[in-house]
Amino acid sequence: MGKKKIDFMITAFRDGFQSFYGARVLTRDFLPAVEAAVDAGLTHLETGGGDRFQSLYFYCNEDAFEMMDGFRKAAGRKANLQALSRGVNVVDVEPQSSDVIRLFAALFRKHGITTIRNFDALNDAGNLDFSGRAIVDAGLRHEICVTMMGPPVCAKSPLGPDHYIGRARALVDAGIPFDSICFMDATGTVTPRDIHETIGGARRALPPETTVRFHTHEAAGSSIICYQAAIEAGADAIDLSLAPVSGGKGQPDLLVMWHALRGTDFTLDIDVRKVMRAEEVLKRCMREYEPQIDAALVEPLIPFLPVPGGTFIEHVELMRDLGLEGRLEEIIDSLVDVIARGGRGTSIKPVATHYFRQAINNVASGPWNQIDEGYGRLVLGRMGKTPFEPDQKVVRIASEQLGIEPTTRSPREIADEDPGRGIDAARRMLEEAEWPATDESLFIAATVREQGIAFLKGNAALDVSKGAAGPGSARQAFAGGDGGYTVTIDGEPYAVTIRGGSAEVNGRRFQVDVKERGPRLAARRTGPAAPARPAPQRPAAPAKKTVGGEGLAVSAPMPGAILRVEVKEGDEVRTGRVLVILEAMKMETEIRSPVDGTVTAVGVSPGDTVAAGQQLLRIG
Repeated sequence: MGKKKIDFMITAFRDGFQSFYGARVLTRDFLPAVEAAVDAGLTHLETGGGDRFQSLYFYCNEDAFEMMDGFRKAAGRKANLQALSRGVNVVDVEPQSSDVIRLFAALFRKHGITTIRNFDALNDAGNLDFSGRAIVDAGLRHEICVTMMGPPVCAKSPLGPDHYIGRARALVDAGIPFDSICFMDATGTVTPRDIHETIGGARRALPPETTVRFHTHEAAGSSIICYQAAIEAGADAIDLSLAPVSGGKGQPDLLVMWHALRGTDFTLDIDVRKVMRAEEVLKRCMREYEPQIDAALVEPLIPFLPVPGGTFIEHVELMRDLGLEGRLEEIIDSLVDVIARGGRGTSIKPVATHYFRQAINNVASGPWNQIDEGYGRLVLGRMGKTPFEPDQKVVRIASEQLGIEPTTRSPREIADEDPGRGIDAARRMLEEAEWPATDESLFIAATVREQGIAFLKGNAALDVSKGAAGPGSARQAFAGGDGGYTVTIDGEPYAVTIRGGSAEVNGRRFQVDVKERGPRLAARRTGPAAPARPAPQRPAAPAKKTVGGEGLAVSAPMPGAILRVEVKEGDEVRTGRVLVILEAMKMETEIRSPVDGTVTAVGVSPGDTVAAGQQLLRIG
């Protein structure tokens, strides 16, 4: 009897780019590696969706649909190009209306995608039903997902194999059409034993012809043994990546998995030398790109910290801005509580971001004194039905703070009734911007909103993860430029001493690496975490401005960019009214009025970058 061939998808060009570079990669830079991968016989490739849709408009000044067209041309007609959909959210972090979901499926097929992997962080069949049918109706293959998360080693959880097998049965019972099913552990926290029992149980519970795939991350260092457990239990396919975007916060490397299966009853059936050549091409393509902090490292804290590695990395800067660097243990304890009391949805984007922000809020402001808007919407039912009922005390607090009533209605139906959502709202945005309404521009406006309009009109920023040094660059200015400096920020002097790759700021030492990032300078820490509190203000942070005038100051809860200012000086406001919309890490945060009163001063405008704690306006 011959060896069983295990199919695999290469995730380097979507999940790999997201995990290592925050999805900030220019299309022209990696297409030669796509051609090399196909030449090596790797023809099932993850292409777009997830953060590789919005990030192209937020950071790369590129059109995601043009990226897909270029990808299809490089991969050829026969390649299976797969994209990621967040269920009812599709490519956004908020629920979309029915017409946007249908347009998503039609456009992705038009631009070369053949398969959509469709997941919902809550495993709510209702969130996957309409989107799944739209995918199939558009002529695409539909890979439906059951998202998984291992309980933190410091807490007990009712989640486990029986729960996830039950979720798979619920998808079948709901009659949602699908071509394959993926059990997705985006945190890399599920134990090999639970994986084996889940895949084995699913194999017995699902129709025998069902293709079963397993997905995990190397973040905790156990991905290979987890994949082996899944394969031995009957998984047909797995996800693998290519160096230099393999391992660490991404998927394990194809060659490493091939090595792990040597001498077993399973094979990946690859030409190893051709794969080596493809990896060399990808390494050359990415040589100017700078990975996110610790992206390539295994993180031993992951089994204690059930969030995807990329989410953890994204929030390190927020923790530093809020002076919480030395309080990670408290944040971990709070995160466990936040997940349990929030209904135990899977910690995968966007839910993982809401969990982490609420845990940070609980540590920074006291338990439940400041409800993160996304977390509040989650417990109030605005994102779908959670696997378990949220804590009613938390629901009540969220409802009071956000001014939103709990609901059991479908998020899609709520979006259908929202005049600010859907194709008609997108058309109005384009008319106001005096831009023609095509299917593509309508979808961009509906899902990327202000940043999408800025891109269409040629006003988008370029902020990619490149770090090549050249004559006159910031790197050259610091490298070898040892000496003492006085850096004055907002009128306050800081004593800075540069020695090679480290800087001493007011007596505290940091590892630093300063590079050009697109058209503007950006400083990035590359060493260990910052010293314990209190930390000095970082030179890279935006200068804080004081809004003059009488009344209560309303400040930014986190660093970000101002999308909209909803009030002007002299406006009467009531408690809970939205004052400012802030964008941080591709998510919108509504800054609401804490009191009744009159706006006496406004100190920010759309497009401004603000620091955590920066005053935005005053209410008298």
